[in-house]
Amino acid sequence: MRIGELAARAGTTTRTLRYYESRGLLPARRGGNGYRTYDEGDLKLLRQIRTLQDFGFDLEETRPFVECLRAGHPEGDSCPASLAVYRRKLDELDALIGELQAVRVKIGLRLAMAEGEPPPLCELGGQEL
Repeated sequence: MRIGELAARAGTTTRTLRYYESRGLLPARRGGNGYRTYDEGDLKLLRQIRTLQDFGFDLEETRPFVECLRAGHPEGDSCPASLAVYRRKLDELDALIGELQAVRVKIGLRLAMAEGEPPPLCELGGQEL
């Protein structure tokens, strides 16, 4: 298929595909007429990239998944490098969740104080937080 068809089937733009090609994520094959040519495997690569980006992975973080697919694995997340990226992303998310929970507690306390409620007591010593 040509670049326009691939872009349409993947739900992206030809510009994006050219960018992925320049970054080495999408193969740069040309037919005898000089046009870029793609196949179903390229569509699978693009879907993997798009799914990961929807999950918050940056483009470079998708590279191990793409390489895993290119190596012939049926899924891009079955290789050790892909699993390592998943682990790093989960660690990042856990850290962000912890930060957000701490901010939520502070905002909750500020709201309670602004509404005139007494500050909550610490469970251990009966002291204000």
